[in-house]
Amino acid sequence: MREFAGFTPAEQRYIKRSLDIGLSRSDAFKLWGTTTSESNAIRRQYVAYQDLKVLRDLIPETGGIGEVERLIGKLIRLAVFDLDQEKLSSFSAFRFLYERLLGPEARPYLPAAFCAAAALPQIRPQHRKTLLQSLSEAAATAPAWSDTAPRFYPEFIDDVEAA
Repeated sequence: MREFAGFTPAEQRYIKRSLDIGLSRSDAFKLWGTTTSESNAIRRQYVAYQDLKVLRDLIPETGGIGEVERLIGKLIRLAVFDLDQEKLSSFSAFRFLYERLLGPEARPYLPAAFCAAAALPQIRPQHRKTLLQSLSEAAATAPAWSDTAPRFYPEFIDDVEAA
């Protein structure tokens, strides 16, 4: 929870919306579609996130290079979609979202997918710089990753209900 609280309000909102879409938790159009442009963005995200189930199944249990090749291509394509929205401004926010969308088994592949996606020309140069500078040396060179499943999944809270 502490890590999530450190994200910008835009990152928090995008992560919650993405989890609603990617995990089929609720109708994102009802919760998040406050404007026509937001509804259009949600529609594009539903289409982009159709590969999530396939991605979860592609995460290799062994280090086979063929399996990694299939996973990383699809993972980069999805990461480009999310990073191009310019709602996620750091590797931490990206990792937080993707380890919940894909599970803890995906963690070792996230720095590579993030770097590859952030370096592509689809990402605006200034945003590309911000993203790439957010990846710490420790995250990029981690010798091992935890296989513990995330326990905190942030959700939409209606301000009226909270008050």
